[in-house]
Amino acid sequence: MRKLFVAGNWKMHGNKTFIKDLVTGLNAKSVSLNNVDVAVCPPAIYLDFVNKCLATDKIFLGAQNIAIEPEQGAFTGEISIAMVKDIGCSYVILGHSERRAIYGETNEQVADKTATALSANITPIVCVGETLAEREAGKLELVISTQLNTVINKVGIDAFANIVIAYEPVWAIGTGKTASSAQAQEVHAFIRSLLAQKNAEVAEKVIIQYGGSVKPNNAKELFAQPDIDGGLIGGASLNADDFIAICTAGV
Repeated sequence: MRKLFVAGNWKMHGNKTFIKDLVTGLNAKSVSLNNVDVAVCPPAIYLDFVNKCLATDKIFLGAQNIAIEPEQGAFTGEISIAMVKDIGCSYVILGHSERRAIYGETNEQVADKTATALSANITPIVCVGETLAEREAGKLELVISTQLNTVINKVGIDAFANIVIAYEPVWAIGTGKTASSAQAQEVHAFIRSLLAQKNAEVAEKVIIQYGGSVKPNNAKELFAQPDIDGGLIGGASLNADDFIAICTAGV
C-alpha cells in the first residue's frame, strides 16, 4: 500500500515575515498529518530559516533545484546537493516544467541531476508532463515516455524505488485549469505501466504525485484515484489552511 505524499512548492514566493506566519500555521495544524508524508520546498535562500521555524517532525524539507555537479566548486549561483543535504533537506524537485520551459533544462540535465541527488540519498521529485499543444497533437505518451526513459537510462529502473514522480500537465499549472480526475488517472496509470515494463515491483511501489492546480475542493477526488499518490502543490501551499486540507484530503 503506497503512502500518500504531498509536497508544497513555494516557487519564488515569500519573505521572512510571510514564511514565519505560514510555518507557524503549519506547525499548529501538523497534528492532523497522520498516514501522509508531507514536505515543503521554499526558495533556496530560505531553506535554513524554514528548517529552524519548523517545530514538527511531520513536515520534511525540500529544495526546488540543485546543480548537476555533485561537488562544491567554481559554479557561481549554483547550489550543490551537499549543501542541500547539510541544511536538512530530504527531497529536491527536479525538472519542473518552469525549469524546463523558462530556463531550458533538458531531459538529459534532469537525468543527471537525478543521479546527483540519489548519490547523496536525497529523494528526487522528478517532474514530467506535456504542454497543451503536445496533448492536442497526440504526443502525450511520447513526451512523458521520453522524459522518463532518459532518467531510467541514466540511473536504472531499480533507482525508482527511491524516486518520486510528479505528473504535471503544463497547461494546468497556475492557470486555474485542472485535469479531470479521470484524465489525471489515465496518465498516472500510463506512467506506472511504462515503469512496469521494466520492473513491475518497482512500478507498483513508486509514488506518483499529481501537480496541476490542486485545491482543497478537488484534492479528495484526485487522491481517490488508484494511481494518484498525492500532489505537488503550488499556490495552495502558500496558505496553511488550504495546504493542510489538501494533505488530509486522502486519509
